[in-house]
Amino acid sequence: MFRQIFCISSPYDFLAVYDMIRLNKFLSDSGVCSRREGDRLIDAGRVTVDGIAACTGMQISPDAQVFVDGIRVNKKSPRIYLAYHKPRGIVCTFEKKEKSNLLTAFSYPERVTYAGRLDKESEGLLILTNDGDMINRLMRARNYHEKEYVVEVDRKLNHKFLEAMSHGVYLSELNVKTRPCRVFQSGPEEFHIVLTQGLNRQIRRMCGELGYQVKRLRRIRIMNILLGNLKPGAWRELTREEQELLDKGLNSDR
Repeated sequence: MFRQIFCISSPYDFLAVYDMIRLNKFLSDSGVCSRREGDRLIDAGRVTVDGIAACTGMQISPDAQVFVDGIRVNKKSPRIYLAYHKPRGIVCTFEKKEKSNLLTAFSYPERVTYAGRLDKESEGLLILTNDGDMINRLMRARNYHEKEYVVEVDRKLNHKFLEAMSHGVYLSELNVKTRPCRVFQSGPEEFHIVLTQGLNRQIRRMCGELGYQVKRLRRIRIMNILLGNLKPGAWRELTREEQELLDKGLNSDR
């Protein structure tokens, strides 16, 4: 059977499309990755459709055969939601060329991906799922989803530092000021911070601008999902109540 597969070249191409879906959305809906990461996989030549190398912007039919790295993508997989404690020293990637990737620290029989990165030297909560739509909604900074961290720094805290962190810090490397956030001290050199954005190495950069260095950084909460007593490298399935509350929070963005 002939299937129509093409890349969008103009807005008028959509007029000829019936029951088609954008390839990066298909990858997202299938739980392979976010739409943005899907475009990266496509650009890297790692995605094929019916045996043909995919291109960015491609529209596919519902019965198209999509492969990523030679593995068939199945859109009808049951939804999986896991809480995982990423250990320090592990890179948030499933790329095998990175020696300390998630595949070396985490094993699960179904394909899942992560929602929200942690840098290599940070540890704590990751949500692992094959629900691409949930990942996309969770990653939208404009939705102000809360993420809470416990941070240990290299010297004693003072009121000036805590106040500056809570009001927002100008990051010279990124040429941006961070959003106001909640900060409270939990030890002589330890504080909690609740962010609603996820700039690259944000907390480390904020502390550095104020003359402090981060010794340990651990994420303990994403919205209503808590790290709890999970040991580094351990995972658990989200409870139905956690899933429903998380979905309710994400649906309120729409």
